[in-house]
Amino acid sequence: MDPANAATHLPSSSLAATASLQLSPPPFPTKRLANFGNWVTHFRSKAVNLALSSALTLGLSLTFTGVECAEAKVGVNKPDLLPKEFSPVIDVAGFLSDGQEKRLAQEITNIEKDTGFKLRVLAQNYPDTPGLAIKEFWQVDDRTIVFVADPTFGNILNFNVGASVDLDIPRSFWSRLAGKYGNIFYWKEKGEDASIEAAVMAISNCLREPVGPNNCSEVK
Repeated sequence: MDPANAATHLPSSSLAATASLQLSPPPFPTKRLANFGNWVTHFRSKAVNLALSSALTLGLSLTFTGVECAEAKVGVNKPDLLPKEFSPVIDVAGFLSDGQEKRLAQEITNIEKDTGFKLRVLAQNYPDTPGLAIKEFWQVDDRTIVFVADPTFGNILNFNVGASVDLDIPRSFWSRLAGKYGNIFYWKEKGEDASIEAAVMAISNCLREPVGPNNCSEVK
């Protein structure tokens, strides 16, 4: 799959030229293929981590396709805005009620128990955000989805997707999810909390679907 979360492709013209020159292709070095696959997975993981670090440092809106264009901001790293006890939901913007936070935290706990994937939700209004401090607090890894709800750049839903998640969830799912529940018309009418809750439930439904060519084809 599958934060943004940089693969190299041969031009189609080069592939066509190679095919026309070789009637019987030589055996492919399977060991080299395996090594290349491992390298791609490792590279994508590093790229996702770098994207997350860059986005949180600069205070930019992070979507699955990358960091959106915006003016550079001063780096943010405010661990004092983190809760004293661990929680998968951090709401420094005050979008959610206590009851909503508890319901979302329970749903996220169930997701991790049932699927092995970790969903983490940060609701913020830049520059009031813990920023980079969440990486260590949440122990962000390749199986983590960091969902940043921030209306600063228009669309309130922003995602950083770990490499292992990227393998199972189509990339188009994240852009469709942001388009449906994150657009400014939706959250202006229904509220930021409604966008956050709808997005969490859509992610939950998606992660529970069997992996296949049509999984997560609908944003539910």
